[in-house]
Amino acid sequence: MGAPIVRTMVPSLAGALGLALVAAQASAAQQTAGADSASAAAAGPRICVGGDVTLGTNLDTTWVTRAAKYLRRPVRALPPPAHLVAPLVPLVSDADIVLLNVEGAIGEGPAATKCDSTAYAAHRCFALRQPPSAARALRSLAPRGAVVGNVANNHAHDAGVRGLEQTIEHLTEAGVHVTGADTLATAVVTPRGDTVAFLGFSPSAGPDLRDLAAVRRHVARAAARYPLLVVTMHLGAEGRNAQRTRDTMELYLDEVRGNPVAFARAAVDAGAKLVVGHGPHVVRAMEWRHGALIAYSLGNLVTYGPFSLREPLNRGALLCATLGRDGRVRDATLRATKQRPPGLVSADRGSRAVVLADSLSRLDFPESGATFRIEAAIEPPRGRITP
Repeated sequence: MGAPIVRTMVPSLAGALGLALVAAQASAAQQTAGADSASAAAAGPRICVGGDVTLGTNLDTTWVTRAAKYLRRPVRALPPPAHLVAPLVPLVSDADIVLLNVEGAIGEGPAATKCDSTAYAAHRCFALRQPPSAARALRSLAPRGAVVGNVANNHAHDAGVRGLEQTIEHLTEAGVHVTGADTLATAVVTPRGDTVAFLGFSPSAGPDLRDLAAVRRHVARAAARYPLLVVTMHLGAEGRNAQRTRDTMELYLDEVRGNPVAFARAAVDAGAKLVVGHGPHVVRAMEWRHGALIAYSLGNLVTYGPFSLREPLNRGALLCATLGRDGRVRDATLRATKQRPPGLVSADRGSRAVVLADSLSRLDFPESGATFRIEAAIEPPRGRITP
């Protein structure tokens, strides 16, 4: 009997009966190492993780003029955040916990100035602050489960120190758990009683992921207390040319953004079983290490506002994984999404993010990279069923 594989299911369209099945398969040695544990562990909680989420910005709305000219139609600066996330609800309906990266502050009123007029004109500075209703919108993603918001990212201080404090206050008041504000794991209890811990890292706010000794210490401390541990990382270069994942320190706008491979492997070696990244704004490779699953970047999920959504920046994914009682990933689901300007998300019928993840995994991690097998969906007839 062969070693078991980790299976990934990708709905070709949310709510449809047909499913595109994707098998994410580690190397034979990694499968064998995790086989005994996977078979012995009972099914645990289901965790769905997405990438960057920005539900509009009230700090600078001049971008709507440019967007309206490009799209040749009026553009709303601040549509209701609940409307922006509504298409995601069917994609995470099986989740006990939803984890997202909160890209930007949440609040209103006067705020510290981040970008001067020169930086704005050069389109090299983005100040992001979502309206307070964004916190409630994020919570609405899992009405029967829990939602975790990561604030360890390079836009957490876009409205200053007080802006970050208000962000955490709004999220907490809305019932969203917060991770990435400090080095302590955020413990979340699912409706059925499972406890899952989350740790968020970035080079800009929260625990500094460039200090690998500290990363190992923080993760090991959390793993010793919580067998079910998810680590999320916001790091790396950005943009269309940042799809490849290499074991090297990455830079963006002269800022040292960390080594994604070194960080992820340090987290896994310290006890994390699931490590999920975001920050490059594009989908990156996935790999297996010692039975743990690493997704280096899930790309943009919902980024409404002054952002480029040219290919492949418009592609994102939700990674949903069922954890065993020992914390290992028993099965996983990669659900592709697509955005159209100025940041309207939907399920992607073509599952382009899956194709990208497959290709990049083969290129960047030929020995340990996840591989994907997409099978045809079988759907009921569109017309009337004849007896």
